[in-house]
Amino acid sequence: MNTPKGPGGWRGFLIHLAVILLGALLFAASFPNLLTVNGISFLGWIAFVPVFWVIHRVSLPASVFFGALYGYTAYGLFNYWLSVFHPLAGLIVGSIYLFYFAVLFPLLKLASILFPRKGYILQWLLWIVYEYLRTQGFLGYPYGIAGYSQWQVLPVIQIAGIFGVWGVSALVVFPSAYLAAALKDRPVRAFLNREWAAGLVWVIALTAALIYGFVSPVDYSDAPKARFALIQHNTDPWRGDMKDYRENYEILKRLSLEALASDPKPDLVVWSETAFVPRIYWHTVYRDDRQSWDLVKELITFLETQDVPYVIGNDDGRLEMMPNGSWDRVDYNAVMLFEEGRIAQVYRKQHLVPFTEYFPYEKQLPLVYKALKEADTHFWKEGEEATVFEARGVKFSSPICFEDIFGYLSRDFVRNGAEIIVNLSNDAWSKSVPAQMQHLSMAVFRAVENRRSMVRSTASGQTCAVDPNGRVIAMAEPFTQAWLNVEVPVIKTETPYTRWGDLWAKLFTAAALIMLILGIGRGIMKRGRNR
Repeated sequence: MNTPKGPGGWRGFLIHLAVILLGALLFAASFPNLLTVNGISFLGWIAFVPVFWVIHRVSLPASVFFGALYGYTAYGLFNYWLSVFHPLAGLIVGSIYLFYFAVLFPLLKLASILFPRKGYILQWLLWIVYEYLRTQGFLGYPYGIAGYSQWQVLPVIQIAGIFGVWGVSALVVFPSAYLAAALKDRPVRAFLNREWAAGLVWVIALTAALIYGFVSPVDYSDAPKARFALIQHNTDPWRGDMKDYRENYEILKRLSLEALASDPKPDLVVWSETAFVPRIYWHTVYRDDRQSWDLVKELITFLETQDVPYVIGNDDGRLEMMPNGSWDRVDYNAVMLFEEGRIAQVYRKQHLVPFTEYFPYEKQLPLVYKALKEADTHFWKEGEEATVFEARGVKFSSPICFEDIFGYLSRDFVRNGAEIIVNLSNDAWSKSVPAQMQHLSMAVFRAVENRRSMVRSTASGQTCAVDPNGRVIAMAEPFTQAWLNVEVPVIKTETPYTRWGDLWAKLFTAAALIMLILGIGRGIMKRGRNR
């Protein structure tokens, strides 16, 4: 672990160890956490200085170790609440990020080797590329993207309407790469004299972003409004048995009637993800379980008496043909729009949570699949359509829980015609306000990216309304039984992000790849000349 410069031996190792752990703490503190539930946004701008500083000082082999240590520690602190869901959940996520950073750190070290003076630019690009790539595929997981640390700094996040969260991350990460590169030089003034242009470009970009952030927010005072009653019943709906499901239903019904008795009366009532557990469609058609059918019948009878539409999260069981030609029930995590007691439209969750909602590698990894099934994992089938609901003249779409942390999904809904985003979530299992705030901190970007109002109905929090500028305008107290009546503007404008999607993340990826190839090519040519 000896380093080529600075303190060597065990002293140097311990210094680097302490600095990496400091970096993990700064990272976790930038986001909602146990000490500050909103997070300390300012720390996001310097959170990665320790990371880049250590990378500059250690050898290429040692960077693998420090990357693994940083990844496991940072996400252990940041996502501490995963272990509440299952002891293995924290271990699995920690191990995934141990691997990710064990790969990323050597790439960042390679950048400083290939470009002794300008390596910080490639390091900055590689960090944004890492953030983008880890949101893709089966293991896609946007928690911890640097831009999300600024969720309450409204002037900064308005550029998400152009660049998505990637533009915010680019602004936030650059100071860390730049300052760490300055600190490795002696004297620091020499670096600043040489690399002043890059610093100036960042200052200009930040200034432009702030000016845009102050002038771009939408004035929606004259826009038409839609009123929602958001119901938070404060239970984890999947815990318990039929007795608990009935109690949950009675709470949901009581809270809904209280909300409807308020003035002005809401246009729609929204229940959270799988708030009502028995399969409504399935038991209506097949009635193969008397207790479940009795409760479903009570719900339908109640809804028939209601003169407002209800949006309800439910397990949508359907009879479908299996690959072997047999027929069996398939379950979808769904949102159902009820009008006068009948199902008017259905949306089925498209982006499922890995391991806990689906696992597509049954044949390749049968032992893992078997272990998940034996742990009573409830697997769903993926939906295929970005449904746009329409009720009371309002067009809206309903990303389910995990889905509102992915920009592409809300963009698809808006491109299909959604005027409001109505998220249904269940984070009750986490038993953690910071966990729920971390989820919310990502959700607000979906409003800014598409200039759409967002409302969230959750099992235990954060039930709230977010305006098209990303401001949380109302929120229910978490972990309480509550209803929240909100009025939000109906906006129909199209943003550059809605048109282009994650184009800028792909451009960052292309730029990093080109710079990496050029650096490797230059290194090969230089070595050839020296022979």
